[in-house]
Amino acid sequence: MTFKTMIAASVLALVPALAMAEVHEVKMLNKGEAGVMVFEPRFVSAEVGDTIKFLPTDKGHNAESMKGMLPEGYEAFKGKINEEIDVELTAEGVLGVKCTPHTGMGMVMVVQVGDAPVPDDFMDAKMPRKAKEAFEEILAEADLG
Repeated sequence: MTFKTMIAASVLALVPALAMAEVHEVKMLNKGEAGVMVFEPRFVSAEVGDTIKFLPTDKGHNAESMKGMLPEGYEAFKGKINEEIDVELTAEGVLGVKCTPHTGMGMVMVVQVGDAPVPDDFMDAKMPRKAKEAFEEILAEADLG
């Protein structure tokens, strides 16, 4: 087998995996099904290789990883206010996400990548009371808490 043939075979082997990757759209809203200042959906179950696309549906929002709620293998991310941000899911784990200006109002969400369990220290991260309550609700609704 020639070098070029090996490269072509390698690329073709990756195509099915890439084609199966999914894009999960998450709206950043002033008002949604769960109340005011919310991500919709507030919980996403995804797979390694998928992407979360945060959409600034209403003005004044962003998406940012929560310190202490980011699994190993991920770099912290912070989108700009009113701008779309894509986050590629590179490893299994559970991620906590917040809207920086509205964290105190409970604008948070959870992303579970693969079958990863919620880490024991997930809720130990420093956060406002309403954000903590929202995370507890989301984990209970997703049957992860």
